[in-house]
Amino acid sequence: MTSAFDSEFQGEAVLEFSDSDFMILKPGNFVRCAVTGDPIPLRDLRYWSAELQEAYKDAYVSVKRWQDTQGASR
Repeated sequence: MTSAFDSEFQGEAVLEFSDSDFMILKPGNFVRCAVTGDPIPLRDLRYWSAELQEAYKDAYVSVKRWQDTQGASR
């Protein structure tokens, strides 16, 4: 399903992530998963890290990244 947002904005967006939402710094219709490099349509973006300023394609990748970063800080 496409929306008006998808047809109006093309390319990769630049976002600033906070704990509960994000701000669009550069319009686009997707961001890339920080772990896999897969494109994530903005309408489907549900997982990110405000601390690392990274987007994740799904919960599994998000938890894996969190585990990896927690292990590195010990």
